[in-house]
Formats: sequence, C-alpha cells, structure tokens
Amino acid sequence: MSDTAAFPLFYPTYQPFMGERWEMRLAALVICPGYWSGPRMVENMAALIRHDSGNTRAWMSMTPMETESQEIGCQLASGRTVVMGMGMGWAVANAALNPAVTAVTVVEFDAEVLAVVEQSGIFRQLPSEAAAKITIHQGDAYSWTPVDGQPFDTLLADIWLPLHGLDREAQVRTMAANTGATRIYFWGQEMNMAWRLKELGLPMDADGIARVVAEWGLPLLGPDQPDYAERAAAAAERWLRAPE
Repeated sequence: MSDTAAFPLFYPTYQPFMGERWEMRLAALVICPGYWSGPRMVENMAALIRHDSGNTRAWMSMTPMETESQEIGCQLASGRTVVMGMGMGWAVANAALNPAVTAVTVVEFDAEVLAVVEQSGIFRQLPSEAAAKITIHQGDAYSWTPVDGQPFDTLLADIWLPLHGLDREAQVRTMAANTGATRIYFWGQEMNMAWRLKELGLPMDADGIARVVAEWGLPLLGPDQPDYAERAAAAAERWLRAPE
C-alpha cells in the first residue's frame, strides 16, 4: 500500500467496559511503533483486555501496529466481504466504509466481545450507508458458512492473538473453502511469509513472496501492490518471532 489510503480510515471512539472476561481500557497517551512505520504518540488509545483463569492480556488495541497490520485488507476488499473475528470492530467498520465493498458480514464466537463493541456504539458512529452494510453473526470462524448459501468475494481473517502462528495458512484455507471467498487477507500474513522464507533460506523480496503465495495456493491481497515486498520486509524485521 502507498502512504495515501484509498479512502480515509476511520478511528472510532471507545467507551470503558468491564465484563466477566473482557475489559475495554483507555490510555490517555501512549508512544507506539507501527507495523511498518516508526513510533508515534497515540491519544486515548483503547485496548481490549482478556481476563482468563487469572491471566490478563491485551487481545487487541488501537495502536499503529494493529491498525497498519489490518488496513491492507480493509483497503483492498471488494464485493461481499466476510470478516472472521470482531475484535474491536475496527476492520469491520473500515471495510464497510470501502466504496468497493457491497456488504460486510462479521462472524464472532464470543458474545461478550460483541457486547463490548455494541456498548461503545462503534457502528453507530459510521455514516448510515456504511453501517447498513454490516451484518453480525455469532459463530465459529472455522466452521461458519454463508447463511444464504451465496459465496463471498473477500475474506478478512483475524481471530488469533499472536501475530505469527503455526498452520495459519491452513486455517485460512479452511475459512476460504467454507465461505467461497476468492480474495483473502489474514492478519499477520507477512510474518508467516517471512518465516516460510526463512525456512527456505530465501530473502523477503517480491520473488520470495510470490513463491510462498504460490505454495500456499491462497489468493492473497497485498502482494501485487508495488511497495508490498518492501513494507512486508520492514515489518518482518521488526515483528517476526518464532511461531506459537
């Protein structure tokens, strides 16, 4: 992607929330690195926190790393789009704002996550024509299929906590088969590409990325963008870790 977005990205206002397992926290001012950009200050930074068996961990946040690592999918989506994982609703909202997207279906397993987003009124902050595109289903991303039986054009998948995980491309392949999507962006795909190229002993460049995409057999959004390889390599240098 170039530095100029295809359409202006939307950053909603979040409200504090405390549920049984999920919490929305706000931080007044935080300095955060981007996914492929440098550090910058973020005001009123919202974070979705999960409390699980005595463990507390940030699941998602409105940091530049999080938004930059999702924006390609939002900007390049088109037609009927399915988003696997509500998260904080940011990708859903921005996909709906994309003029090339005709409808957005979001699939989320956890009812309390849906309540967090509903409580903040994320989609009510959108223009009415964008909000009208959004349909929400509670379901399992690994098994959900279109309720109307019609295939989707674009799949945006982000249901994982670590940026890089084992067998993620296989999991995405299952989602694509279930939804019929022919255009795909999944969160952290650049890290999975970089790890595979590391295994092959190949550089993270356009040719290497093309090889991995062909090996996976996934119609991924992003690699055909003129600056994708350069940005993906920069992101991998900063964020690549051993898969979990």
